[in-house]
Amino acid sequence: MEAILFAAVLLLASHVILVAAAGPSVIVVGAGFSGISAAKTLSDAGITNIVILEATNRVGGRICKVQFAGINVEKGANWVEGVNGDEVNPIWTFSNQLGLRKFRSDYGNLSSNTYKEEGGLYGVAEIQKVIDTAGEVYDAGEKYSNSLSSSGSGDISILASQRLQNHVPSSPAEMVVDYYNFDYEFAEPPRVTSLQNTVPLPTFANFGEDVYFVADQRGYETVVHNVANQFLKTSKDGTIVDPRLILNKVVRVIEHSPRGVTVKTEDGSVYKADYVIVSVSLGVLQSKLIEFVPKLPEWKILAIYEFDMAIYTKIFIKFPYSFWPTGNGTQFFLYASERRGYYSVWQHFESEYPGAHVLLVTVTDDESRRIEQQPDSTTKAESMEVLRAMFGKNIPEATDIFVPRWWSDRFYKGTFSNWPIGVNRYEYDQIRAPVGRIYFTGEHTSEHYNGYVHGAYLAGIDSANILIRCIKTGDCKYIVKAKDADD
Repeated sequence: MEAILFAAVLLLASHVILVAAAGPSVIVVGAGFSGISAAKTLSDAGITNIVILEATNRVGGRICKVQFAGINVEKGANWVEGVNGDEVNPIWTFSNQLGLRKFRSDYGNLSSNTYKEEGGLYGVAEIQKVIDTAGEVYDAGEKYSNSLSSSGSGDISILASQRLQNHVPSSPAEMVVDYYNFDYEFAEPPRVTSLQNTVPLPTFANFGEDVYFVADQRGYETVVHNVANQFLKTSKDGTIVDPRLILNKVVRVIEHSPRGVTVKTEDGSVYKADYVIVSVSLGVLQSKLIEFVPKLPEWKILAIYEFDMAIYTKIFIKFPYSFWPTGNGTQFFLYASERRGYYSVWQHFESEYPGAHVLLVTVTDDESRRIEQQPDSTTKAESMEVLRAMFGKNIPEATDIFVPRWWSDRFYKGTFSNWPIGVNRYEYDQIRAPVGRIYFTGEHTSEHYNGYVHGAYLAGIDSANILIRCIKTGDCKYIVKAKDADD
């Protein structure tokens, strides 16, 4: 029988005090991909006295399927990003092993699929000129940014670079191309996005430039369950029944000392162990959901707040029938509004969900916050107005809409972390660095792959290995790279 973290259970008042068994014990806070990956890495190293406390009723974190319009769609992460390169993305390997349905996303025909605010398509040559000019401006800015970085002068934002070249996007066409180039990937506008940390992104430089949309009715979360099932007990139908995974446990307090850690949950339960790995999102760390006692040191708090938690909202809309163009080169289309980022990037699912008659529109940042705070009926009316501008007034009324609310959810407070201007390897070392017996993981602790599914998975392995080294060798020092050192 596999060793269980806690050998005895004592009931005292409303608390459950769990007493650790022999051997090192570890509490993992969060059952997203990083938490599951970290726990499996510990288990593989022989550290099986583990308990995983998850605030929600499921495993997977921000990889989450939901039922909508008779099909399962992805509320959060949706793409395997970085495919067909020199290195193999581990998530691509998992998805192939599991036989997940996935489709290569082809964004190459946007110049033929950009709609005017007043209706009708832009000419291909007109939009292609905008796209080419944006590329030239970016390339010049990247050279300037690299010169700043190599001279130790820091970095600048994309917007600052555009201003230096007297080419800040201002027309609807320029703004929608700019939005697609940056916000659609980073979920934040150019004013806060660092030039130095955009292209080439390590994800695409290392793993390849292709991206694949996961459209499997089992859900993208299957990759997380696959990892979990390799070390947690499951029933015949694949349901996790291991007592070391405890759902609906909202961690509110983490007490730590040189002797160990005590984790208190919202329902009054108390868990004690030698170490804790905190795998909650950056947004949760920046909120007041979890109190650390004593408080985290100032350097750690500063590192946490130096990073951004972005908001990327995928809105699914159902119709009685399809009325948009289909066929090769039509899947992605843009709406050029005078209001930057206003229902700008659209996608249909002719191949992914045939016969579903569903569209996806992506909004980010301030538009995400605005939309989260209004009724879905208002969002539906706004999106219908945009669609009628593109396709005419005779299109059918939408029959259903799904609007995720990641920013409003206290267990996430956003979708993924971003590397803002001025942040470098030093800050990344600090955000990942342990504080005594508290270890940290999550996609935000991945230096090269923050914001991506593979970043979450690999970060869990990296953080667990730091703890394993401490437990097995006694070497618990974590070296933070000097701030002025070269990357």
